[in-house]
Amino acid sequence: MKYNRVVIKLSGQAMAGDDGFGFSAPALTHLASQIQQVRALGVQIAVVVGGGNVFRGNRSDSWGIDRVEADNIGMLGTVINSLLLRGKLSAGGEDNVRVMTAIPINAVAEPFLRLRAKRHLDKDAILIFSGGNGQPFITTDYPSVQRALEIGADALLVAKHGVDGVYDTDPRKDSDARRYERLPYDEVLSRRLAVMDQTAFILARDHGLPLHVFDIEKDGLMAAICRGEHHGTEINSDIVEPEFAQDA
Repeated sequence: MKYNRVVIKLSGQAMAGDDGFGFSAPALTHLASQIQQVRALGVQIAVVVGGGNVFRGNRSDSWGIDRVEADNIGMLGTVINSLLLRGKLSAGGEDNVRVMTAIPINAVAEPFLRLRAKRHLDKDAILIFSGGNGQPFITTDYPSVQRALEIGADALLVAKHGVDGVYDTDPRKDSDARRYERLPYDEVLSRRLAVMDQTAFILARDHGLPLHVFDIEKDGLMAAICRGEHHGTEINSDIVEPEFAQDA
């Protein structure tokens, strides 16, 4: 097994499916099945879920409300998604799934404490981290990297919706866009490639956290990556030169 402990970053859109907003039962079923495939390998799993399908704090102007208030609402959106995912995993037979929040909501989840989280993982719990890191003006990209480092994860699996890796240009706008197989951190920064929030990416680079960017809609990719297969785009400190996919 290549990785024994991973953090999986899911977007809120992955919970909504093709609608992009709200909730999709088939999409939720698919996400749970992908996590259970990784679980079946014996890999320790933590998940960070976004909340964009419920509310996006960076659109506060369109709602006519303060950005800090909007971000607070967005953090609560991640809690809703986390509870939905926990419910689906539990219904699928997983009896040790814990939601940990950066903001206290003791009636439905437990607070995030680093050492407690690591103990839960050692006891084979699936963890779902919600509420970001409890601070406004921060996307869930940053806490996904932060939590991965805090719990000593071997890698961060960055699940994308409808995109199968990192491209040199936007593949939805440019038919000649080329997908990278492997990328060094500095190439991402110098070319301003859309992997994740830049502050989150710099944190990953500074601590040498491997990243795998892949399409969550394709069955079995998370488990395959944990086994050591290559899918999507890999970014880590061992890569010196960018490599493009052969069929690009």
